[in-house]
Amino acid sequence: MVAVQVDDYGPWTTTPRPRRETDLQALQARLFADVADFVGGRDGYAFAGRFDNMVGTATRIETDTFERLQERVRNRYPVTVSIGVGTGETPAAALDAAGSVISDAGSAQGDRRETLGDRVAEGFDGAPDTVTVAHFDVVDATGTYTDAVSPTRAELDIRGGVLSLAEYLHDEHGAVTQFVGGDNAIAVTPALDRAAVAAATDHVRAEVGVDLQVGVGRGPTAHAAGDEAKHALETCRETGRRAHGPWAAADD
Repeated sequence: MVAVQVDDYGPWTTTPRPRRETDLQALQARLFADVADFVGGRDGYAFAGRFDNMVGTATRIETDTFERLQERVRNRYPVTVSIGVGTGETPAAALDAAGSVISDAGSAQGDRRETLGDRVAEGFDGAPDTVTVAHFDVVDATGTYTDAVSPTRAELDIRGGVLSLAEYLHDEHGAVTQFVGGDNAIAVTPALDRAAVAAATDHVRAEVGVDLQVGVGRGPTAHAAGDEAKHALETCRETGRRAHGPWAAADD
């Protein structure tokens, strides 16, 4: 996993005086687009996170490759970025390791600039080989939310469903889950079987009343796994299944 943190964003937002919020939002969007293009162009996934803190999965991307991303940001923006790459037993453990590379180098509010490094989570002595991606969306989001309730209510309900899902998958499986717009969420997970996926969607339905369907894919890179997951999700939409994934051939 990879963590990207803006080094000097806080001071820039208030120096020499507080900047307009619309300007900050536009900068965040452009910066994330560059990060997503860079990581995606190397078969990884990037997620906006909190925008000044972005995350992604970067299996098979060498750490020093990110020097080019740092150079791109430095040349295009009034801020710089620090980047940590982590490896671990689970995506969450790997992201924790990646984040510690950055935090150990100093604060985003201080004089830290363009830290870059990698770290293996304590107790892990393996190597990443296969990525698992689970792509969730809300069943009949248009009929249930978009065309049925106010935009505010739809936003709160769908975001609540994603938050419930993210907390469950993190606590139960060490997964990293991100809202990716509309009614969609993507989780980078350990290998999950049908029962584990069903337990996750059952939890969200019981806790917040949001009904999810999910396609699961596995592959050597995030792009390969994610593409398989998207096709599996299309199978759910076409057949009415709530889950489809690598187990289907054996179980169906």
